[in-house]
Amino acid sequence: MRDTPGGASLRVRVTPRSARNAVAGTREGALVVRLTAPPVEGAANAALARILARALDVAPSAIELLRGASGRDKLVRVTGRTASEVRAALAADL
Repeated sequence: MRDTPGGASLRVRVTPRSARNAVAGTREGALVVRLTAPPVEGAANAALARILARALDVAPSAIELLRGASGRDKLVRVTGRTASEVRAALAADL
């Protein structure tokens, strides 16, 4: 996780088709997020934005996918939050 112009970026590892939506901790420096959505037609990416927005208390439009649209490993930018604010929000959620 690091500060970027206008926000913070973080690595995310998603697990689609899970039993429930959840932020499940970290693994190898990436935030692990479980999604019930299938990895089809952007459904998992949209679900990821909603879950991260809820966990970080930002609008879903503040979550921007920078890399990894079709893979499990993603790079996400959170607009309007610093890396330390993101860490604090995620620590409270875990």
